[in-house]
Amino acid sequence: MLQLENVVSDRGSRYAVSGGPVGSADDTAAFLKQLKRAKRYAKATHNTWAVLYSDGTQVKNDDGESGAGMVILRMLEREGLTDHVVVVTRWYGGKHLGGDRFRHVQTCVRAYLDALD
Repeated sequence: MLQLENVVSDRGSRYAVSGGPVGSADDTAAFLKQLKRAKRYAKATHNTWAVLYSDGTQVKNDDGESGAGMVILRMLEREGLTDHVVVVTRWYGGKHLGGDRFRHVQTCVRAYLDALD
């Protein structure tokens, strides 16, 4: 599991990104369970994630951050990264970010993809 902490901070909200290889829905569930074993991730406001399996199946979860899973999924598609789950975690800081939250999700995913190279 690759984790990047404190990728973005904005108006009190903090973002991190995590990811790793998965080959099935069971692998993805196990990855998320392992991530949330860390109390700070289990208590995060949002753990949005997406995975594009090599058979073409797409799975995403916004975890209350409407539209964020699709942002992650589209970036994985453009990158051609399959069988790899990416999770963007947000700890809410008390102020609404509006559309900026999608930009922050993109920044986190980009940082993760760059770290893979």
